Amino acid sequence: MSLTCEETEDNKMEFETHLELVVNGIEIYRMKIDSKVTSRFAHNVITSRAVNRGNIHKEVFFDVELPKTAFITNFSMTIDGITYPGNIKEKEAAKQQYEKAVSRGQTAGLVKASGRKTEKFTVSVNIAAGSKVTFELTYEELLKRHFGKYEMFIKVKPKQLVKDFEIEVNIFEPQGISELEAEGTFITNDLQNVIKKSFSHKKGHISFKPTLDQQRTCENCSQSLLDGDFIVKYDVKRTTPDNLQIVNGYFVHFFAPTNLPKLPKNVIFIIDISGSMSGREIEQTREALLKILDDIKEDDHFNFILFGSDVHIWKETLIKATPENLDEARKFVRSIDTEGMTNLYGGIMKGIDMLNAAHEGNLVPKRSASIIIMLTDGQPNVGISNTQDIQTHVKKAIEGKYTLYNLGFGYGVDYNFLEKMALENKGLARRIYPDSDSALQLQGFYDEVSNPMLLDVELNYPENEIEDVTKNSFKHFYDGSEIVVAGRFRDINQNSLTVDVKGEGANDVLSFTTQQDKEQTAEVFQEQEYIFGDFIERLWAYLTIEQLLEKRIAATGEEKENFTAKALDLSLKYKFVTPLTSMVVTKPEGNENQAAIADKPTEARGAPIVAQASPAHYVHASSPTWYTSVDGDPHFIISVPQKEDAICFNINENPGAVLSLINDPVTGITVNGELIGDKKVDNDAKIQNTYFGKLGIANKHLDIKVTVTPEKITIQNETGKTTFTWLDSVTLKQEGLTLIINKKKSLMLSMSSSASFVIVLHQVWKKHPLHKDFLGLYTLESHKLSAQTQGLLGQFFHPIDFTILEIHSGSDPKKPDATMIFKNKELIVTRGWQKDYRRDPEHGIDIPCWFVHNNGAGLIDGVHTDYIVSSLF
Repeated sequence: MSLTCEETEDNKMEFETHLELVVNGIEIYRMKIDSKVTSRFAHNVITSRAVNRGNIHKEVFFDVELPKTAFITNFSMTIDGITYPGNIKEKEAAKQQYEKAVSRGQTAGLVKASGRKTEKFTVSVNIAAGSKVTFELTYEELLKRHFGKYEMFIKVKPKQLVKDFEIEVNIFEPQGISELEAEGTFITNDLQNVIKKSFSHKKGHISFKPTLDQQRTCENCSQSLLDGDFIVKYDVKRTTPDNLQIVNGYFVHFFAPTNLPKLPKNVIFIIDISGSMSGREIEQTREALLKILDDIKEDDHFNFILFGSDVHIWKETLIKATPENLDEARKFVRSIDTEGMTNLYGGIMKGIDMLNAAHEGNLVPKRSASIIIMLTDGQPNVGISNTQDIQTHVKKAIEGKYTLYNLGFGYGVDYNFLEKMALENKGLARRIYPDSDSALQLQGFYDEVSNPMLLDVELNYPENEIEDVTKNSFKHFYDGSEIVVAGRFRDINQNSLTVDVKGEGANDVLSFTTQQDKEQTAEVFQEQEYIFGDFIERLWAYLTIEQLLEKRIAATGEEKENFTAKALDLSLKYKFVTPLTSMVVTKPEGNENQAAIADKPTEARGAPIVAQASPAHYVHASSPTWYTSVDGDPHFIISVPQKEDAICFNINENPGAVLSLINDPVTGITVNGELIGDKKVDNDAKIQNTYFGKLGIANKHLDIKVTVTPEKITIQNETGKTTFTWLDSVTLKQEGLTLIINKKKSLMLSMSSSASFVIVLHQVWKKHPLHKDFLGLYTLESHKLSAQTQGLLGQFFHPIDFTILEIHSGSDPKKPDATMIFKNKELIVTRGWQKDYRRDPEHGIDIPCWFVHNNGAGLIDGVHTDYIVSSLF
């Protein structure tokens, strides 16, 4: 795509007329989202054109949010008639290209990030005055069917008025379209009529093309109201339970029978009630469970299991969902409260034992779907706490009989562990985001699995004719969903395919045979303007990669390597950006970030630690969780979940100084730390190393004081003083306080229903000539402290915002510098690493962050000496 940059009189008049369209010297004069959907497979092209109306070079940003289920397939920038393409490479090769750019003094930027429902693609380029740039991004996805409809999600956020804005969606479904909807979260009554939709037989069309005036937030405003989600929903006609399509040696098989009687289900809810769930989390859990109880059918059986330090059951066995039992269940749910730690293993094993007993005792219908839904917000720390051991025991106990769904509440969970365990037991994991709608998220998940229609569905294809078939055996088929299987013919010239389908229904076995001829499909796909390339082949590749990546999660050793190799080969062949590949975007000479790398995040990375255009190989941590901490000499790490990133700074102060870390006047909780130095003073060093040698944690309202040193832990309250050493393994529960000592490693402490603290013990060789033992402090669930909280850590417990600009080479070529905008101040920051020692006290896990220099100057309120206090308490 080529562009010209001629400045004509018409252009000058246009510039004067539409001065309001120019933001920071840049006008986006064209933006189009063009979607073509064929047999549920969506091919989307986003095109954005901009011009630099200023008289100096300007940076233009292309910022797009994509569905998490999508794979990017292409990207290009065209500047002054020259196209700069993105090239998809194996991740290691992309990293090498990145590092080569760094060695030349250029910095490569990470242009991919993950959000709650979407992933963000961001790239910028510097263009000359009067120049134009065209960005074009292509991505593909298989639309999933939920609650009886396929849904396509388009994020709309141009951030300014756009002279020519358009969304166009063309749908072609061989089965015929039965219904078509389009809506937007930003659509006003005036904009409702701007959405044009129509469908007839196999074709559907939607367009949305608002004028400039229709985009305005008010009559004379220059702000755009196009900010939100544009959602297309549709379904197809179903005269048979399935539909089989064959094109160019590949097939896709859609299976979604209707009007089947519902299977009874047996569901056990296993709920984490540990102290970390207190407050809003347990309130939302109770709210969701009460709504779920309203939806449970009378033919269903259910029970509740709660786990904190101990395991509690509501009833000894599953009970039928009669009106009387449901009323009693509601009373029980309203009484659920938090206590203790996290005996996750005990909770799950109790649920499995209960299902086994129900089936063996014929307490539930023989033809029924048995599922376990487990909700946790933390990590196991009571009973069996090794996650690999838990996975092994759970898989052995379930033996493929039941489906396990794991819901991880927030970012404190080990999502990778939850996902592996669910996949090994024919289920899936889902993150529940800590937000005002968490209860709706929980209820929404239950709704997806609340109506099983078939058990043990198998779609069998002749092995001598078909190869490379995607998953074709499914534990359950749920009402309103769809099973999709794809594969390829051994002989591309074969003309037909016969499939045997069977599944177990509520009353009998469903069994039938489907046959399809290649010519029949070919006749349907005459509408070439709706078709993009070999779409069934690409659908097969997409589905195969998706399932290989899923299998890879739970696999180990050689099996995992094989899944990885196959998924990588297909990703490169079909040019998909997946977790195994990266897209390298090359920019014109003269741009500071001349090369940039786009990655595909995974949910297991939690809220990934990323930032706008942050350096690629400084980004990924291993399943990071959100917290604030101080450790080392001393390094402060501040998680910023809404930015999916972290900020860090050091405090350089003399040994003996006591620093105020947390001070919450509302809850009465304070945390202070006393610094220690090395055994010997290095007279040549400009800054002496210091560490925390003593921590004081107090709750003034409960009159509790806890003193922690590398030698001992002392608890003082109105009843007296109790002392433990780090050689003890202790679980202590008393009014307002829970304390667990993990021998010679760490202790976890929570007070009342407030935040939890993890203190890590760092031990060095006793005869070490220089270093001493010291402590690290990690604060979890810090949002449970009040907005009035202060201290070097406490002031960051509630949402903060910052922007990273102008990333450039620093004094260390592996650690680029940037400008951070924070509270209207410009700070020079450096990309670097700090250590998280919670899981590995000896070596730690690297956490990337933006480092603020000079004792956090400009970041912390006041100066660091303002936080020096006279004593620990």
